[in-house]
Amino acid sequence: MVSDSLHPLVIGHRGAPGYRPEHSESSYRLACELGADAVEPDIVVTRDGVLVVRHENEISGTTDVASRKEFADRRATKTIDGKRLTGWFTEDFTWAELSKLRCVERLKRIRPENREFDRTEPILRLVDVLRIIDQESASSGREIAVIVEVKHADYFASIGVDIGALLLSELSTAGWADRPERLVIECFELGVLEQLRDAGVRASLVFLAERIGAPADEVARARAGGPRANPYGWYRTNAGLDSLVGRVDGVSVDKSSLIRTTPFGLAAGPTDLAQRAHERGLLVYTWTLRPENRYLNMRFHSSMRHAEWGDWQAEFALIISSGVDGIFVDHPDLGVAARGASGS
Repeated sequence: MVSDSLHPLVIGHRGAPGYRPEHSESSYRLACELGADAVEPDIVVTRDGVLVVRHENEISGTTDVASRKEFADRRATKTIDGKRLTGWFTEDFTWAELSKLRCVERLKRIRPENREFDRTEPILRLVDVLRIIDQESASSGREIAVIVEVKHADYFASIGVDIGALLLSELSTAGWADRPERLVIECFELGVLEQLRDAGVRASLVFLAERIGAPADEVARARAGGPRANPYGWYRTNAGLDSLVGRVDGVSVDKSSLIRTTPFGLAAGPTDLAQRAHERGLLVYTWTLRPENRYLNMRFHSSMRHAEWGDWQAEFALIISSGVDGIFVDHPDLGVAARGASGS
């Protein structure tokens, strides 16, 4: 179990993407320098079975692949977790090919200043991120944790790729298979988390729950004639939380699930979700705390300009007051400041 000595845990969401393109080496190193207790790499898979760190397996928004003439023929249209997408997908490339690509800023309009770092850094593998965290932990004297998000497990299984097995192998290779106090594995699908639990993985397991929709693996089973998929919303009910006990160690919800609102959508206080989960022995994390108006509850907007920072201090404080155990942030220094201001 990841240490709970710091409460809530400040988690660098894909590093420190408020200041650098997400999932780049500089983003991870900066997150550590800014005081993050943990960082969160998302993992997808290459054609030759390498785990790479990208927000999605479709990479045109986070790399320069679309401008690479040598990869123009890799553009494809696929259905991923029920969504039809056109672009370039990691599973159609070898690692040697992907290593030629460079990171670019994903939120170009919200964070235009980050574009000065476009095309300056290569994309990373999971083993690269684990190495970086080992180095930063050693240099800082802090044991920084890693929260690995497994992406699209059911989709990868449908094309013959066992991302859970690949993860177990890479954790072992990198020396992270026996660090339960510093390792969390999370996914929007329970199936792969249960697979990892049954395999004896030494990590905390956390189920991610969107605001709406249902887990992709449950939807796929229902379409194949299996039981009806449970909506993510059901997992936030008492019955849903009860169903998670013994299967995972915690849940991670979008931040709106922790904000009670007025009929006009204005924040009015915290919900009791964290309290109800804690009564069942479950941890609660939340994502993603960001300072820009675009991502804040309307109560905390400073203007109509999406990229301008609003009253992030008030929203962060509200979220922390809910009793949440971990906060995913794009600006780790702001998360650390908010925790300090809360007296936690």
